[in-house]
Amino acid sequence: MEEFIGKLWHNWVTKAAGAHHPQAAVKLAEVEKTAGILFRAFGGDAGLKVAAATAETHGAHRRWLQKLAGSGERVAQARRDEETLRLPPEIAAFPDKALNRDLYLWLAAQAACDVASDQPWFQRNQQASQMALARYPGLRPRYERLVEAHIASRIAPEQLAPDEAAQENAIRQALRYPATVDGLPPLHAKKSRPPQPVLLWLIGSETTESTRLADPGEQAPAEGSGGNEAAKEAHKAEQVETPDNKNPMLAMFRAESLPTWAEYVRVNRAFDEDEDPNARDAAKDLDRLSLIRDGETAKSRVKFDLDLPSAAEDDTPIGPGIALPEWDYRKAAMMDKHCLLQPMVAHDAGQAGLPPELAATAKKLRGQFAALAPQRRWLKAQPDGAELDVDACVRNHADRASGHTPESGGYLAQARCERDLACLLLADLSMSTDAPISDSHRIIDVIRDSLLLFSEALTATGDRFGIYGFSSLRRQNIRFHLLKDFSGKYDAAARGRILAIKPGYYTRMGAAIRQSAAILAEQPASRRLLLIITDGKPNDLDVYDSRYGIEDTRMAVHEARRLGLTPFCVTIDHEAGAYLPYLFGPAGFCVIRKPEELPSRLPLLYVQLTRH
Repeated sequence: MEEFIGKLWHNWVTKAAGAHHPQAAVKLAEVEKTAGILFRAFGGDAGLKVAAATAETHGAHRRWLQKLAGSGERVAQARRDEETLRLPPEIAAFPDKALNRDLYLWLAAQAACDVASDQPWFQRNQQASQMALARYPGLRPRYERLVEAHIASRIAPEQLAPDEAAQENAIRQALRYPATVDGLPPLHAKKSRPPQPVLLWLIGSETTESTRLADPGEQAPAEGSGGNEAAKEAHKAEQVETPDNKNPMLAMFRAESLPTWAEYVRVNRAFDEDEDPNARDAAKDLDRLSLIRDGETAKSRVKFDLDLPSAAEDDTPIGPGIALPEWDYRKAAMMDKHCLLQPMVAHDAGQAGLPPELAATAKKLRGQFAALAPQRRWLKAQPDGAELDVDACVRNHADRASGHTPESGGYLAQARCERDLACLLLADLSMSTDAPISDSHRIIDVIRDSLLLFSEALTATGDRFGIYGFSSLRRQNIRFHLLKDFSGKYDAAARGRILAIKPGYYTRMGAAIRQSAAILAEQPASRRLLLIITDGKPNDLDVYDSRYGIEDTRMAVHEARRLGLTPFCVTIDHEAGAYLPYLFGPAGFCVIRKPEELPSRLPLLYVQLTRH
């Protein structure tokens, strides 16, 4: 009963406090795609991803009922930085759901017109609002409705101290008439509070690359699963000092807390280094994350180092390695010989046949692709050939009888119609492909089957193709696995190398695409297709696990297109819609929603891409 009454009281007092209308709430997930498209269409940075903003304590005045209800103390406001456009995870500021949705769209439009500068947030937001209204006059009616609804929900200047009221009046004028107020009046009293949050404006981002607390050797989370991206949670972080333990030898305990013999049972008990399965849920409930350098070695880092194979157990390197450039978008410069790519071949891969479970599908694909194989056709009216062309002979006889000179030959000749195509298939072999998709299959198993069936299908057509795989461990260790080159045949040895692939490390995609493009560009074909299979976005242990990796991969794709190649990406990452259009263009990628369908769909996708 007590809990029931408490819920009723909480719901009533929260509703009475106002400024929050859950019945009209609009979540970011509902408008995320629309807001992202609008942001980019209005000229915003296409490399920014849309994510949820954090709720922060604003310290401004609240109404008496809000204090009683304990609400309105924290608010999530929009902001943008070099990598992310952060919007509130939910907007329920107005009783009209359409207004809450319009606020999302207005924030996206204003963020697109925001110009990075050193100006204070007050002048900067006015300029962005004025620019958005000038460029897109159709937004003005929505903006005016949002302004009046927001001002109506703010505390009136008459209820504030004189200096706070002056600031509130300035904010109201700046909202109604952007770029007409030079600055906020100063606060004089020590007890004066900052102005109330302006929901129609962006706030400055406090998250910068220089303040990121990251261990240079830390292991990044595995990409491709979409877990971190799907959560879209963000937290403010602060660095704290290690607390001093003044009494390290003193252990406070109660005698009754000592375990008894009944507690000693044979169960798997957790250790200090074991991951807490509830850690992520607990982090979501925190307002601020405190980070500290305590000198302890991370378990994940130790495990990663132990997973490094010895030279005797690793694959065989081919040559000394290839130095490749990398694009640094922060400097807008190409860093020459910044990466080292090492071609490799599996040392324990013997000759192998096609797995029995793929035999039926392979036979069906070979039959379908045999229709695409080059066929001979008859050429008419040739000067010489194996047979006479009766139609041409009759036409030539009629021309001679009428006094005209025959203009065509009288023979039939056979000609072979060649498919002038070359395809390089580049497969992502990073550690994330070790994730299971069913009780019996992992992502790497699906990729392995896809490569085998793809090879079986293209062998039936006679098209030239090569297959490579890649993974990386920072920029000086990019592993480039040779599975089948253009000069080699698809035989038992090639199948053995494909069956020997195994997941490991990370996804430095830019260097792998550059090397693949260089190999494919040397092939004498009129059409050259660079087909990339991946399960996640570019990722590595260093700065590559950020927008840096996205921009380098995008530049590598542009370089491939300048070489006359056609890059196309096939992915099973459900979150790929947030970054692949920026990398490959709206028609340069395909998302396979069911990973188990990749082996059967990949050859058919090749037919669509190579169809004239």
